[in-house]
Amino acid sequence: MILYYNPKADLPSAKDLPDSDETPVDNELQDLIPGLLKAMLALIWPERMDWFFGVDMGIYHHPEKPAIVPDGFLSIGVPRIIDSNLRLSYVLWEEQKPPTFVLEVVSQTRRKEYTEKKAEYAQLGISYYAIYNPLRKRKPRLEVYQLQGGEYEQISGEEPFWLPGINLGLGRGEGTYQGIAREWLYWYNEQGERYLTPEEQLLSAKEQTLQAQRQTLEAQQQAREAQEQVAKLAEKLRELGIDPSSLG
Repeated sequence: MILYYNPKADLPSAKDLPDSDETPVDNELQDLIPGLLKAMLALIWPERMDWFFGVDMGIYHHPEKPAIVPDGFLSIGVPRIIDSNLRLSYVLWEEQKPPTFVLEVVSQTRRKEYTEKKAEYAQLGISYYAIYNPLRKRKPRLEVYQLQGGEYEQISGEEPFWLPGINLGLGRGEGTYQGIAREWLYWYNEQGERYLTPEEQLLSAKEQTLQAQRQTLEAQQQAREAQEQVAKLAEKLRELGIDPSSLG
């Protein structure tokens, strides 16, 4: 793959280029699924600043050609934040690095995800290409490809599919995101354990807080009961003519 780059040429910057193809998504999942993966990455890599995840953002690979706009893409080895205005689009002759991972979510309106887009992403040198088709009944809904010798080879085996170049696994799972219970795509660790979503981490933190509060209340109740028992015992001793303070 050859990046179109000429440092002497007056190439357009991200500010000069449209930030999308202005084509609206025809399925809400095309925004929600990559948005969930992006939100999870922010929790998985909170200290890392060498990655960027774009959702419905244009990737410019040639100044005279329109942008390619995947549903989501991950680039590793680039600044997470360029400036306070953030990225308007992903311009290869500025970034000098193609994305590492691209995701397409198939809807009822096919956009040549299995043919032309697959060939385009391979030509750009994108290491991993994932296609999620929730409408499939017989064929696998999630297919992940790895670039080998300039061509994509489908990763075989069971989900989650391990992506060594990212050090994460990608797979499907049932869950709830933004109040929607359905099958989603999630990141997994090398042991095949799913990472928590932001909502799940919040619920887990709340549950831990409630558990700690319950334990505190139980301890306080036990302390009160112990004090009451001591008081009752002291009263019985006094009834027997014994001064409890003399026993200490």
